[in-house]
Amino acid sequence: MKILIIEDEHFAAKRLKTLIEDRISGAEILDEIDSVEDSVSWFNNNPCPSLVFMDIQLADGLSFQIFEKTKVECPVIFTTAYDEYALDAFKVNSIDYLLKPIELEAFTRAIRKFEQYYQNDLNGINWKNITDEIFSSKTKHKQRFLIKTGQTYSYLNVNDINLIFSEDGMTFALKANNKKVIIDKTMDQLESLISPEDFFRINRKYIVPITSINKIHPYFNSRLKLELNYDLEDELVVSREKVSGFKKWVDS
Repeated sequence: MKILIIEDEHFAAKRLKTLIEDRISGAEILDEIDSVEDSVSWFNNNPCPSLVFMDIQLADGLSFQIFEKTKVECPVIFTTAYDEYALDAFKVNSIDYLLKPIELEAFTRAIRKFEQYYQNDLNGINWKNITDEIFSSKTKHKQRFLIKTGQTYSYLNVNDINLIFSEDGMTFALKANNKKVIIDKTMDQLESLISPEDFFRINRKYIVPITSINKIHPYFNSRLKLELNYDLEDELVVSREKVSGFKKWVDS
């Protein structure tokens, strides 16, 4: 079985490789790709693999864009940190989806489901319909979050968020006047819940809305430094592996 991994998180890709090598007899991992652009190029220049493990959020955008730019005529198992807007489509139409961190039981179940299809006629599966079903759901993003402060609750509009960041194992949103609010989600979960057109994860610690960016400066080691339209003590630096995707996001 020839397998392609499309994943931009090092540890998630490593976990997948370990599971594949340990649990799928005779599996051959053809390549590991971390961006939409490189994935499109790969499919355009290589025969389709037996199976693709595909993350939803990649370095330069959503993996759905791969299907829009090239033919993917093979089964896909999607991986996601948390993606409530697409899960219903996955349950009905795709081979399967795996929530991160990927657990052995879920991985085994997905492979069994794949093998059930694989033993039949994969050519009879309409992959375009699967993709279209997912595309029809992809615009549903969170508009607000429930916030608990002490014994009371309030809500935070996504449009009021100036910055999202992690600190001491917790996730915060920064509002006007640099007021911090705790959001009961991980950074990976938030990245999947909010609009990728409006927010970009520049590194493991920060997710930045386009509305907060004032200027973009070259930075050493092929990175970029962001100047926001409000004062912030921390330096916001786009990690080197995110620079290409960030530029395309700004220019979209």
